[in-house]
Amino acid sequence: MRIDIITVSPELIKSPFEYSIIKRSIDKNLVEVHFHDLREYAINDYGKIDDYQFGGGAGMVLLIEPIDKCITKLKSERTYDEIIYLTPDALTLNQKTANFLSLKKNLLILCGHYKGVDHRVRELFITKEISIGDYVLSGGELGAAVLCDAIIRLIPGVLGDESSALSDSFQDNLLSPPVYTRPAEYKGLEVPKILLSGNFPKIDEWRNDQAMERTKKIRPDLLED
Repeated sequence: MRIDIITVSPELIKSPFEYSIIKRSIDKNLVEVHFHDLREYAINDYGKIDDYQFGGGAGMVLLIEPIDKCITKLKSERTYDEIIYLTPDALTLNQKTANFLSLKKNLLILCGHYKGVDHRVRELFITKEISIGDYVLSGGELGAAVLCDAIIRLIPGVLGDESSALSDSFQDNLLSPPVYTRPAEYKGLEVPKILLSGNFPKIDEWRNDQAMERTKKIRPDLLED
């Protein structure tokens, strides 16, 4: 998989890709991630990429011309399965979307900034809009990092045990069951005996029951889906 990210602040977003599972996936050539500084496509020598919004109001808006130049150049080099815009006024990212995107070959992600982008960018280029939650950040960079992490960990070979992702919360519209490790007893709190029994069919049954109960209690809306 190849992921291209267009950003006003490349240094802000690079850090999450330099550590842990994502870095290992890049080192193993399972995924390529490329960052594109929007200021390199500015409309003048002063690096102008934004302007005041028509109709008045606080906040600057990213200009359409630099974004057009950048996306057009990248599209001339490869075909993208999805061109994604990170914005709070979109459908919220969920595991189903992450699963869907993890099967793609080329993804292009545009990070919003300031008050957002000229809406014509969304009309002309964007194929999918994603929010990571009902709140507003200073830019789309952190959202893009979250999205990429959710996608990359699903690519075969990224996790040491590929079955690990299958038991994550939301994969089957259930929250994960409780997990435990050594010691078996700590400050009077004991690990459920079923987990120490070695009876794996019963353990699976217990985990399924716990996942259902936790979902009913914490996120009953998932069961409605």
